[in-house]
Amino acid sequence: MAPLDPTRASPDALLSLAGREGSGKLRVFLGAAPGVGKTFAMLQAAQGARQGGRDVVVGLVETHGRRETEALLDSLEVLPRKMVAYRGRLVAEFDLEGALARRPGLLIVDEYAHSNVPGSRHPKRWQDVQDLLAAGIDVWTTLNVQHLESLNDVVQRITGVQVRETVPDTALHEADDIVLVDLPPDELLQRLADGKVYVADTAARAVQNFFKPSNLTALRELALRRVASTVDRDLIEQMQGAAIGGPWAAGERILVCIGPDEAAQGLIRHAKRIADLLGAPWFAVTVERPSARIDDADRSRLDAALRLAESLGAETRALVGTDLPTEILNFARFENITQIVVGRARPNRFAPFGRRPLSDALVRRADGIAVQVVTTGTESVRRLAWHRLLPPIRPLRGYVVAAAGVAVAAVIGQGLATVVALPNVSMLFLLAVVVPAILFGVWPAVFASVLSFLAYNFFFTSPFHTFTVAQPHELLALTIFLVIAVSISAIAGVAREQATAAVQRVRATRRLYEFTRKLSALADEAGVAEAAATAMQAVMGRGIVLLLAREGELAIVAAWPPEDTLDTASQIAARWSYERGETAGADTGTLPSAPWLFLPLTASGRRLGVVGVAAAADGVPLDGERRALLDTLIDQAAVALDRAMLSREITATRTAAETERVRNILLASISHDFRTPLASILGAATSLIDYGSRMDEPARRDLLAQVKEEAEHLDAMVRNLLSMTRLEAGGLELRRDWTDLGEIAGRVAEQARRRGARQPIAVTVEPSLPLVRADPSLVEQAVANVVGNAVKYAGAEAHIVVALSVEDDMAVVRVTDDGPGIAPDVLPHVFEKFVRAEWHAGDGGHGSGLGLAIAKGILGAHGGSVGAESPVDGARGARITLRLPLPESAR
Repeated sequence: MAPLDPTRASPDALLSLAGREGSGKLRVFLGAAPGVGKTFAMLQAAQGARQGGRDVVVGLVETHGRRETEALLDSLEVLPRKMVAYRGRLVAEFDLEGALARRPGLLIVDEYAHSNVPGSRHPKRWQDVQDLLAAGIDVWTTLNVQHLESLNDVVQRITGVQVRETVPDTALHEADDIVLVDLPPDELLQRLADGKVYVADTAARAVQNFFKPSNLTALRELALRRVASTVDRDLIEQMQGAAIGGPWAAGERILVCIGPDEAAQGLIRHAKRIADLLGAPWFAVTVERPSARIDDADRSRLDAALRLAESLGAETRALVGTDLPTEILNFARFENITQIVVGRARPNRFAPFGRRPLSDALVRRADGIAVQVVTTGTESVRRLAWHRLLPPIRPLRGYVVAAAGVAVAAVIGQGLATVVALPNVSMLFLLAVVVPAILFGVWPAVFASVLSFLAYNFFFTSPFHTFTVAQPHELLALTIFLVIAVSISAIAGVAREQATAAVQRVRATRRLYEFTRKLSALADEAGVAEAAATAMQAVMGRGIVLLLAREGELAIVAAWPPEDTLDTASQIAARWSYERGETAGADTGTLPSAPWLFLPLTASGRRLGVVGVAAAADGVPLDGERRALLDTLIDQAAVALDRAMLSREITATRTAAETERVRNILLASISHDFRTPLASILGAATSLIDYGSRMDEPARRDLLAQVKEEAEHLDAMVRNLLSMTRLEAGGLELRRDWTDLGEIAGRVAEQARRRGARQPIAVTVEPSLPLVRADPSLVEQAVANVVGNAVKYAGAEAHIVVALSVEDDMAVVRVTDDGPGIAPDVLPHVFEKFVRAEWHAGDGGHGSGLGLAIAKGILGAHGGSVGAESPVDGARGARITLRLPLPESAR
């Protein structure tokens, strides 16, 4: 965790405050039990707001027959309720749509925890309130403390009654103002006896069950505590947003400082007892120096202490800094800590001279914050002192290199002394100190410093080859040399350790960046899950399995190494982790016998599934750093999976909407296009049946011809629909043959005239136009669709020309009219399905919008193309061009 600066505003607090801008304000009248007067107090405040000039409207209020409450509604505007059909009867519910349309300045909505009738926009009333707040409407509502989700089991243990209607705690956290409506238990029981809460029979049963004095007292305390914690949280958020340093005496908050020692768990339990006595939230914090050496045993001890703190209800933080008191006090002021609990070992002779204990530094610098110092035992102190002071023996390679370096420096010094007079041979030994410091760290360098001191004294200080120092100035020189050598070794060693730590953090950051970038490039759930499992396995070095919820059941969607099934214990742990939103399995207090550690996948407030991490073969749990990295990877994977799921849901919604739109358009088109020929057929058939014997032969033939033509028209439309279906399914079969396009064009024009085309249709064919290899029936259908389109939309006074020619090894069919043309906004989409437009001001009628789309599909299946232009030659009209490839022999 990065160092905190209490003089700077918290970004999270600023974002939270900014997110409320433009939204309505929520005020909750909170009570300990029914009948304390929440609705009455809310309506009294509403009357005052109305008298103050606010636009107050009552959306819904349940008076329960109380006359004094009903009297407060007389001068207020009340929205009509919405009647919703449910199980054969009409139920009066809050009209959310009416409230949004009315849009008052302040809306009164009673019973925040109410469950709406199935079929309403939202299942819960608190969700209706969220819509109102998002629309900028201020809302006042009422709530009993037993309806809070987090207190549901507590209330059940106290009262023996399970409350079915609950509100998530986040819905209460969003309240801008909470008004506690309180009533002593004896007064509430008197109201109950007077019939002001329930009718007589119901009141008697309530007193025997829920409304016991002990229950009411406990519920009253829960309500008071919840209001106090909410006010405290809001105060902290506002102060952090304004960069006001703490502590602020708004409620006790405890901080315990722990390290990788055996006293950590004792300190945590001591802090837990204090937090329980004060009813205060508490934190457990550890501070790591970048250059500190933490071995595996210390790391395991620290991780175990942090896990213990979390299991006892603490929030844990891992800070990084070189100045421990400063980091701890900055965090304390940022989180409004009022008491710090810190351990202090009894004085021991092994502590470095001049080092002030952490407890003393905190007491000296903790201005306005109480510091409790807990003395630890002597046995752990003795072990810890020796552990901290004794250098690590392994690995031996560093000490061997240090000794060899000093020996080489001594040999070189002796050799140079016989050749030239060196004023100061000690520089060679300083070099022998720096090299092991850079390569192996502090302790090999200190070992080299001591050896260099002895070698320099033995070989280069008179009397030579003894450890005796004859002159005082030589003793001073040797002492200064030793101090400088040790200082250089310490500085170089610390720099090396810091560089190593920086490299590790850069490596972890790079892995996280690559992981995030890889996930951001994937759009489907399966790809995201596979990438997440593979990346987590590479980082953690353990097996990874990822399970997502599918219709209420967890299913393995990705695993590395590949895993198809889980044993029964693992399945139970995975299910428990998913349902509770907590870790379970190996290295936890829940189902620890399972061979997997399961962590929940949560994003955007919803649970997506769980991630399983295989337990180590030696049983060693994940250390704090790897666990923090795993949590980050899981968070990123959850966000990517949530994005993929939302994308899938959006795609499915769009597909369903498009399918519905196409279905509606197709039904509308078919019903209109089929109605006209069917009406003609029905009329002609009716005339033949009723008057056929009295008609002359020409009249009967005319009616029969009409029936035939309209039936052919229906057949053409059905063939269009079937062709479109085959085109989309990729099942259009071409039966190629030598085809005369001129003959097809003439036949199509004649057919259009027989069907009542009022425009003159001219067909021109280039003499050199060869035959083409195509499916004659499909090509004729495409040309007929284009010509029929021109007849329908060009207007009765227009002229239509069908021109056939050869251009660039293509047979070209151009259908041109001099009508009003195609609108510019329609032209780019004219070959799409169900695109229809009024191309003229006449009565061209309506079509299915499939004709040109089918023509495009048929030409595309033949390797050809289509095109549209409007206006033609800069004047008016429209032209549809069909191109078919010529056979090799005709090119």
